[in-house]
Amino acid sequence: MPYTPTRWTLDALIPGGDQAAIDRALAAHDKTVKKVEAWRKKLKPTIAVKDFQALLRDYETMTHAGRRLFVYAALRFYADTQDSAALALFSQIQARAAEVQNRTLFFSLWWKALDDQRAARLMAAAGDLRYWLEQLRNFKPYTLSEAEEKVINLKDVTGFQALDNLYDMLTSGFEFTLEVDGERRTLTRDALMAYAYHPDPDLRRAAYQELYRVYSAQAPVLAQVYRSMMTDWRNENVGLRRFKSPIAVRNLANNLPDKVVDTLLDVIRRNAGVFQRYFKLKARWLGLEQLRRYDIYAPLAKSDRKIAYSDGVQMVLDTFQAFSPRVGQLARQVFADGHVDAELRPGKRGGAFCYGALPGLSPWVLINYNGQARDVATIAHELGHAIHYLLAGDHPTLVFDASLPLAETASVFSEMLLTEKLVAQEPDPAVRRDLLAGALDDAYATVGRQGFFALWEKEAHTLIAQGKTTDEMAARYLETLREQFGDAVQVSDEFKWEWVAVPHFYGTPFYVYAYAFGQLLVLALYERYKREGASFIPRYLKILSYGGSEAPARILKEAGINIASAQFWQGGFDVISRMINELEQLH
Repeated sequence: MPYTPTRWTLDALIPGGDQAAIDRALAAHDKTVKKVEAWRKKLKPTIAVKDFQALLRDYETMTHAGRRLFVYAALRFYADTQDSAALALFSQIQARAAEVQNRTLFFSLWWKALDDQRAARLMAAAGDLRYWLEQLRNFKPYTLSEAEEKVINLKDVTGFQALDNLYDMLTSGFEFTLEVDGERRTLTRDALMAYAYHPDPDLRRAAYQELYRVYSAQAPVLAQVYRSMMTDWRNENVGLRRFKSPIAVRNLANNLPDKVVDTLLDVIRRNAGVFQRYFKLKARWLGLEQLRRYDIYAPLAKSDRKIAYSDGVQMVLDTFQAFSPRVGQLARQVFADGHVDAELRPGKRGGAFCYGALPGLSPWVLINYNGQARDVATIAHELGHAIHYLLAGDHPTLVFDASLPLAETASVFSEMLLTEKLVAQEPDPAVRRDLLAGALDDAYATVGRQGFFALWEKEAHTLIAQGKTTDEMAARYLETLREQFGDAVQVSDEFKWEWVAVPHFYGTPFYVYAYAFGQLLVLALYERYKREGASFIPRYLKILSYGGSEAPARILKEAGINIASAQFWQGGFDVISRMINELEQLH
């Protein structure tokens, strides 16, 4: 069937989406909150197992109803960030979420205060929510009094969350101008950055220069937003909660020991030379003495071929179907349910994401489709996320989200399946070379770039704490880029503003290392798939089916992977090195 880039429908969350329907959903949610609140007086260390199980059922029902509202408001806002009614609703729901958190805070505080023996008795009867309860207790040393926790929840609504919304609104409203074929075009960021992949080197340079012309003009404001948000992050988490460092908060949320993350980032830093080697090869293929930062995603073949949206979708669906009919069927369901927004339009949030709303519902996928080959890879990536959510749909709302380190597993694996299929079908060695180079471009973007992003974030928190100015931070950012690329890539001055153009730095500090974790993990899993063939597929799908119901280290240990080992992470870079060797032989 043909596919067209349409807007998504949110009817599965709130049918119709009119104010009366929203009010009904709010009232239904409030009933579930009151039901949980009623447990406050019944909580005691000797609570009967059957009562504790009833409380967990009520808590899950409340979470499910609240998430329905939150996801609806978020997706409506992301569909048009300039819609004042959507922003007002999203702000209202965020404020309400904080209020509900405060009204039900008593449970997590009571749970963390229980002694280990009594907690173990109740966890043994908690079924699928055992890991969620265990993870709550991991935060016990960093939990404050009920009054303090309530103040922090309220503070976040008008502080951290409000600033993140402000950043989204400011940057989604940016317009960019680029001269293409003698015609000046007004573009969104996503449409502009399609030219970073253009065969014309002057157009690539012009696209990046326009991107940073606009961002640098707003850099004082954007940097101040970042400084305020990260000061808030440090004050709360290091100052009040006594985490060892700003990144330690994310590590605990991911249930990863600090040492594992330090090892991962150290291996990435030590392997900067792997990507430098690739960039030197790429310069040679492009006929350049040295690659410019403008050129790192340049295609090796001069192709202006556009891939129709329907063809791109079909390529991905065929790839999924060939791997596993079950995976193919789940991917088709996302489209059948009208949960994909691939239309290009002003005000729509840039980039791409997959939002898993609730167990049993197809996730929502946002794409800004420009007809490039990388847009097809983006479809595969985001649908991979959707498959992950759907396979975990048997778990309760509280644990069906995969933890960040595993959240990129299905998305990156899906991209690798697509690349392999395209390479296998391609008779022309030059085109095969270009496809492999594209896979290496993606590996750099996911491992090298994101790993160094995380290293920068660690440093940025220190610079802010030291009171460094925006210009001083920008100068230091440029130095870190030049350290990363060495003598392989020439980095122009305007790239010093890249850090104010990365949304993840703002809303989800230290999220980015999950991309590197996911890519290196997938390289190991994909190697195993190539060795074992069809017998690997059920084990892979089982990893995905856990969702967030178990610790990442335990899930992966079952698959024979030790994430504490530097050797394991180095193995991922060894695969990348072999890909570079293969490319050399195609030249």
